[in-house]
Amino acid sequence: MSVFRSRIRRAGRLRLALAGVILCCALTASSSPPTFVTRGPTLEAPAEIRALWVLRTSLSTPASIAALVRSAREHGFNTLLVQVRGRGDAYYIGGPEPRAAELQRQPSGFDPLATVLDAAHASGLRVHAWVNVNLVSSAADVPIAREHLVHRHPDWLMVPRDIAQELAAIAPDSPAYVGKLARWTRAQTGEIEGLYSSPVVPRAVAHTVALVRGLTRRYALDGVHFDYARYPSERFDYSRAAIREFRASIRPGLAPEVRRELDTREPTDLFAYPDGMPAEWRAFRIARMTELVSRLAAAVKQERPVVTVSVAAAPDIREAHDRRLQDWRAWLERGLVDAVCPMAYTPEAARFAEQIAAAGQVVGGQAIWAGIGAYRLTPAQTIDNIQTARRLGAGGIILFSYDSMTDPRQSAADYLGLVSRAAFASAPDPGFR
Repeated sequence: MSVFRSRIRRAGRLRLALAGVILCCALTASSSPPTFVTRGPTLEAPAEIRALWVLRTSLSTPASIAALVRSAREHGFNTLLVQVRGRGDAYYIGGPEPRAAELQRQPSGFDPLATVLDAAHASGLRVHAWVNVNLVSSAADVPIAREHLVHRHPDWLMVPRDIAQELAAIAPDSPAYVGKLARWTRAQTGEIEGLYSSPVVPRAVAHTVALVRGLTRRYALDGVHFDYARYPSERFDYSRAAIREFRASIRPGLAPEVRRELDTREPTDLFAYPDGMPAEWRAFRIARMTELVSRLAAAVKQERPVVTVSVAAAPDIREAHDRRLQDWRAWLERGLVDAVCPMAYTPEAARFAEQIAAAGQVVGGQAIWAGIGAYRLTPAQTIDNIQTARRLGAGGIILFSYDSMTDPRQSAADYLGLVSRAAFASAPDPGFR
């Protein structure tokens, strides 16, 4: 009988312990952030995209977001492309990259993307998450956060041919590696925007794809917009990791004598394989960028099939392909993206028309959203370009940028108002389908 009572006491203690575990788990679950932070339904696409590129600086406070949404709606725009990954950082919650330094003064719970989604959807505006794909850091102001990609994975960064041999002699995890790359880049400020991650290095690609997949899964986005899905120039990526990838991909198919020759040169010549197979080297890099875009778009569509995928591109197809290794013609023709946004920022009206017309001939104008460089144009020039894009059958227009047009230093006191009254009053917002 005492043995029986002992067993009962042990069973009771076990039940109490189990109940405590369950209660603890319940309390923990209730205090944890939700797995999904989706906000509002995805809105249907308008017949004409009237969009604004919105820099991350306008997402840094609740007040700036409220002003953005109010201004966009009052002036007849229906779509906001908001920059949530500017330089390898996050203007949203729950991603793998560090919170943007500009948000340090805000409460940790402040979520710029969720805030703009709530306000914009309530006002009937669509929101596209604008993601800088390969550009991950300024060279002039390298991030301080040690968890930033440039510090955690410097071997993922693209390398220019100009200093590839010198960098090959430095361990990537040495501070001297990023330091040398940043100093060289700063000297090329007019041409190179900053430090780029490589579309050739598999782990770098996997990181970006996972980031975009998580972003799309967590937020009720209407679109995802990719920018800097390109090489800084055709002289990138000569990193050791990229060259190894090229060698591994091409070597098995080479004739034995060619393989022997390149293998003999390789120990003393970093460029043995790229220079030995120049046409294949160029094609390989272009193909890897296309593969990255394909994987990014697939990740978006798998999470939310109705989300629109768009990409900003160099406006001239040949220049994009030859200089930036960005084959956006193929991206449209293969259906990898829903729309391409040629950044036709020229101040010359005839050149603008030429670029948009040429882009529209690829697969039809509706897949083209004309990017207009309002930051360097007068309101009258911007209005003319809007009308030209419509005449050429473009599916929409995007102005770069909201921030420049609302800057108090802007010469036109009410830039958005002038554009709205002239360009949108005569063609009322067609609304949502």
